[in-house]
Amino acid sequence: MSTDTISVRITVAAPAERVFEILADPSTHQAIDGTGWVRESLDGQPLTAVGQHFRIAMYHDNHPDGDYEMTNTVRVYESPRAIAWEPGQAEADGAIGYGGWIWRYDVTPVSEGVEVTLTYDWSAVPAELRQHIEFPPFGPDHLENSLSHLAMLATD
Repeated sequence: MSTDTISVRITVAAPAERVFEILADPSTHQAIDGTGWVRESLDGQPLTAVGQHFRIAMYHDNHPDGDYEMTNTVRVYESPRAIAWEPGQAEADGAIGYGGWIWRYDVTPVSEGVEVTLTYDWSAVPAELRQHIEFPPFGPDHLENSLSHLAMLATD
C-alpha cells in the first residue's frame, strides 16, 4: 500500500445496488461522514456519470471562513461496483481547482452481502499544499466511522 493512501473495509449485509445508491446520492454524504465537516448537498441531484460535478456545503473550524463549499468531480462511476470523486473548489473564473485527493468506494459482493472498501488517496497533493496541510488530515478511524455510518444507512 502506498504511503499516500488509507483504505479500510467493512462487510455490509445489504445488496450492492442499495449501497451504491446511497453513495451516489450526495444528500446522504452528511450522514455518512464521521467528522462533522460535510454538510448538505447543494445540487440535490444523484450522481450518474464520470465528469459530473456536485457541490457540498462544508464546515471546518480551521477553515478561514468556517463554512465553505466543495465542488467535487466524479472520477469513477461503475454502478454498482465503484464510485470515486475528486474534491475541488470553484474559482472566480468558474474553473475548479483541485487539491490532489480522491475519495473512492469499491463494492464487492460476498456471501454476507457486500464488502465495501473506502480509500482516501492524497498521492497527487502538491508539495506546496503539503507544507500548509498535514496529510492525511485525519486517521483511519474517520474512514472506519464513515463505513459504519454507511452500513447503518444501507441496512435500515
